[in-house]
Amino acid sequence: MTLLLAPMEGLLDFVLRDILTRVGGVERCVSEFIRITDTLLPERVFLRYVPELLHGGKTASGVPVRPQLLGSDPVCLADNAARLAALGPDGIDLNFGCPSPVVNRHRGGSALLDEPELLYRIVLAVRQAVPAHLAVSAKMRLGLNDDTRAEECALAIEAAGAGELVVHARTKKDGYRPPAYWERIADIRRVVRLPLVANGEIWTMTDAQRCREVSGCHHLMLGRGMVANPALAQSILALDAAQPQPVALSWPALFELIEQFWLLVVANMDRSQQTGRLKQWLNLLRRVYPQAQDAFMAVRTYHDPVDVANWLKAQHLLLVARTPRVLNSAQSGPCPELALVKPSPIE
Repeated sequence: MTLLLAPMEGLLDFVLRDILTRVGGVERCVSEFIRITDTLLPERVFLRYVPELLHGGKTASGVPVRPQLLGSDPVCLADNAARLAALGPDGIDLNFGCPSPVVNRHRGGSALLDEPELLYRIVLAVRQAVPAHLAVSAKMRLGLNDDTRAEECALAIEAAGAGELVVHARTKKDGYRPPAYWERIADIRRVVRLPLVANGEIWTMTDAQRCREVSGCHHLMLGRGMVANPALAQSILALDAAQPQPVALSWPALFELIEQFWLLVVANMDRSQQTGRLKQWLNLLRRVYPQAQDAFMAVRTYHDPVDVANWLKAQHLLLVARTPRVLNSAQSGPCPELALVKPSPIE
């Protein structure tokens, strides 16, 4: 089984990718989209979105990151893909799934799912513009307002030379509302031969097992479920290892990840963004960890990063006093549950 970490605009960027891939279980990441309009972007733009390109295209724990491009002009996308390819990424992914109204109004993301012939021209242009050894993949939804052209879109992407297709099992109109229609991925599997990856509404081991059964896909992409439960990928892999019990990540071990996340946020983001990023992650963690509810309520009124840093320090001391063998200072060894990579600023 291959588990991929999804691109999530405004949430799953290089900082959170770094932290989540430390936990283990994820084989590859896809970056949030890099928007291509009518300009050949300078290398610094690609590096801003995917700073891992400065380190062999991998996160600190060695997980490859595939940059994702979004746009509707085949020629311009091809030119940018060629420049991006020179930076040595794991591959190049194409976004045909973003449901953002702003993106769709500018003919990007899922808006293209009403134009299978354009999907074909985009994938073909990018495939021809980059070296043959470099993977070209795509991510799509089931459609724009309905799913009647899902198979047609998938066939166009395959015919143009994509080597892999992730299908988010909802339309743009569905947004992120449950359910995900995994059975429609199975329909697509009947007409295409390229590897398919199922995506959408996978929050638990049970969801993952059911998605595989219904979609027929062995490979999965995890998004919000992995953000809410960083051990989700490991738990899903345990299914194939005949270990039906979920992999547990204790609150002290998770809190150490939160501390390291905060250090990366402070090192790499504008001061005005810092507290919001921590609140955003804690908000999703509340789905799995009751302690995250208390943490979220404690920091939700903070706007000054100094206040957050002081709160984290106080919580750290409390946890050390209660569980000294599980959580220690940043100078000590890693938690027993995880082999953690120490944080450092992204160049």
